[in-house]
Parts: sequence; C-alpha cells; structure tokens
Amino acid sequence: MPDSVLPQHRWHPRQFEQNRFVYPVLSRRSRGISIGVNLNPDKICNFDCIYCQVDRRSEAETRFVETEQLFGELDAMFDYCASGEIFKDPRFASVPPELQRVNDIAFSGDGEPTTYRNFDTLIGQVAERKRAHGLDAVKMVLITNASMFHRPVVQRGLEILDENNGEIWAKLEAGTAEYFQLVDRTRIPFQQILDNITAAAQKRPLVIQSLFMRVNGEPPSQEEFDAFLDRLSEIQTAGGQLRLVQVYTVARTPAESFVQPLTNSEVDAMAAAVTERTGIPAERYYGAS
Repeated sequence: MPDSVLPQHRWHPRQFEQNRFVYPVLSRRSRGISIGVNLNPDKICNFDCIYCQVDRRSEAETRFVETEQLFGELDAMFDYCASGEIFKDPRFASVPPELQRVNDIAFSGDGEPTTYRNFDTLIGQVAERKRAHGLDAVKMVLITNASMFHRPVVQRGLEILDENNGEIWAKLEAGTAEYFQLVDRTRIPFQQILDNITAAAQKRPLVIQSLFMRVNGEPPSQEEFDAFLDRLSEIQTAGGQLRLVQVYTVARTPAESFVQPLTNSEVDAMAAAVTERTGIPAERYYGAS
C-alpha cells in the first residue's frame, strides 16, 4: 500500500532454543512469522554499518554453516509452526490470530548472506524443502546489501528465488559515495551497489530497504536525500523495477553511540517524498517509542 504506516520495526535475536542457524520471529515487515536462516554465523560481513546491532567484538560460537544441521532445524521449524505449537510458547503466545502464519523464509543473519560460497545450491535445497512441506505460498526473502549480485553463483541463486516465490530486499540508504562510506563503511564502491541493484531490478521487481538515522545529531541533509531519490529514479529510468521502498530508522542499540533514530515525522516526510518524487510505494517503520 502506498505511503503506509506500520508498527515499529525492531531487531529480533537470531538464536532459538538449541538452533544455530534457523530462528522464528514475528516480523512486522512480513506481517506474520518469518523463519530466519543465518548464513553468516561467523559474524563476518563485507559491510561494517554504523547502525548494525551485531556485536562483532565478541567471538562467534559457530564458524561454519553445517548444512545437514541447518536443514534439520528448518524441517523441524516448519513442523513446529504448522502444528501451532509455536503459539503455545510464551514468546509467541500473544501473536494476533491474523498473524499466526508462516509468511516467509528470510535469508539474513549476522553478515551478508550472498557471500556464502554455495549460495545457489543452498537456495535450491531450501526451495525443495519448502515444496516438500506443502509451503508453496510461503515466500523466500533475501535481505541483502546487493554487493555480490554480479557473481554468477549469486545470479543463479536469484533465478532460483524467482522460480520459488522469492523476493529480494536490497539495501540502499545513500545518494552519494561519501554518505555511503560514512554509513556502510566498506571497500566496495557505491557505484557497484547501484549497478548491481539496477541489473537485478531489470530482471525482477525489487524491494528497497532504506534505513535513515541521525549521525552525530544530524539527519541526512536535504541534498543527500535528494541525491538518494535521484538514484532511485535513475534505476527506474534504466529499466529497473522497484516495487516498494521500506523507509525506517534505528530501533535497537547500534554499533556506534553517535547514531540515533529519526523522529516519526521525519520518517513520514521521507516516505512521502519517495512516492511523490518517484511514484514508488513506500512503507514507514518507526524507531522505538
């Protein structure tokens, strides 16, 4: 829905019981239960975002993705949710009836999921298990910084997503290379991200996820935000399909203390500007109240 207002978007822990790779969350953005798949338990990421909540100072307990255990956890989670047992757990007992459903399988975690070496193979195997459980209507969502879209193994994975009710949520929250480096702190060039998003969006509609914040007390300048809107328009002009922009702000403790959330009215204004300038529907997610 264009320019819609949704509840707060909060961080969820990526541990559940004894699981190491699979975890359920009540996701406001997904409007139901989202089954998370963590492909980066080693906490290694090619971005070092100033707002990230992952504690990279502590050593990871799990270094590698053990696929046999991951798939075992995934099968068990499908059964746990399908039986309704999850809603007897105190952590999920208050979920409203209309949200008591598995809406998606989300590839996210403690780093960039597309850096996983056998990304295409794993996406395919998860799709097979989804079908085996009769969950054709459940989406597969890739939450990504778009840095690896140019790699053949990732392109094959995206094609498998296309064939299995997949959706890509690509991160874009800067309009200039300078602001991109300030926020995302990576060696990857900003233009590579823009090129990757454009190329991917030329083949299928993408969702853009855009987190804006105060840095040292200051929100993005008007010039920076205008440049961000220009980048969205350029992707569209190049034939890129952008289905939705999720405009949100900090809702959990960030990596850096100089990062603070925007006000609700600031988020509102940004979301409204996205739709007014580009015609792309926008959803708003506020920080913690």
